[in-house]
Amino acid sequence: MQVETQVHPMEGLKKMLLRITKVIPPGSSIYYIDYPVYNNGGDLLIMKGAEAFFKDNHIRVAARYSVLDFPDKLTIPNDQIIVLQGGGNFGDLYPVHQKLREKIVKDYPNHRIVLLPQTIFFEKEAEYDRTARIFNAHKDVHLFVRDTLSYGIAAQKFDKCCVYLSPDMAHQLWPILPKSSPGKELLCFFRTDIEKTSEQASFELAGRGDYLDWASLYNRVEKKSIKMIGQMMTKSGVPLPMQAIWGKYSDYLVDKAVKRFSGYRVVQTSRLHGHILSCLMDKPNTLLDNSYGKNSNYYNTWTSGIKSAQLVVKNEA
Repeated sequence: MQVETQVHPMEGLKKMLLRITKVIPPGSSIYYIDYPVYNNGGDLLIMKGAEAFFKDNHIRVAARYSVLDFPDKLTIPNDQIIVLQGGGNFGDLYPVHQKLREKIVKDYPNHRIVLLPQTIFFEKEAEYDRTARIFNAHKDVHLFVRDTLSYGIAAQKFDKCCVYLSPDMAHQLWPILPKSSPGKELLCFFRTDIEKTSEQASFELAGRGDYLDWASLYNRVEKKSIKMIGQMMTKSGVPLPMQAIWGKYSDYLVDKAVKRFSGYRVVQTSRLHGHILSCLMDKPNTLLDNSYGKNSNYYNTWTSGIKSAQLVVKNEA
């Protein structure tokens, strides 16, 4: 009997994140900015992956700021690397986060600035060009993007910056052990917003499995708690350590997602991080695309070699 010694593809993707240490060397001290304080479990997985990456590579986080509590004026020592959260909000669809990103690039011209893996999407070309002018005026910006489409355009637009192709930060969490044995067969973790597709609708018509999305995973009390923590972060003079409280509470929120996914043998999903979480748990999963090809692009770039995962090609549903 032949013993299987091949490294799991997810281990390989985790190791690819080590290329980030070329611009954030082990032993560095950083300011970690724009981490999520809201109920999108995918972004929480990205944050937990980033924090695990910092810890595993001996990178010291000297300070953390979300978009809610970043001050208008902040003195950051010159020896600190400014590291911005990865995800999918780089562009003109999420102006609050984009404005903070651009403010930091403009306000700290003498710092190294590293943007963790992002998907870039601009509806307006003029906005993309405006952002590129801001970034290209900085002498030490390092932009990691997590799909080939973002990379191809960004490499041209940000011609004075260093642009790299990298998997999502959540891969640093590999492996995630299930919390229980599956008691049910199928979880349909489907988008409930404008990014859903006709292929997803045909799966929904089949009526199989249990349906869930990030918005319905967390209950009313949990959503209210998230909102309250966010409101406290925006206020000055609050005696409670809100960052530490959020760190613990977001651990609970991610753990809830892992527990729910653990209860099913198979996952069908149109959420990118429904797919990534399934892969982190080595759980059989089927990925449906979103409206503008983000999911299929990510799969074809990074996760197509994972035997437990497959992509639904359009018009095959």
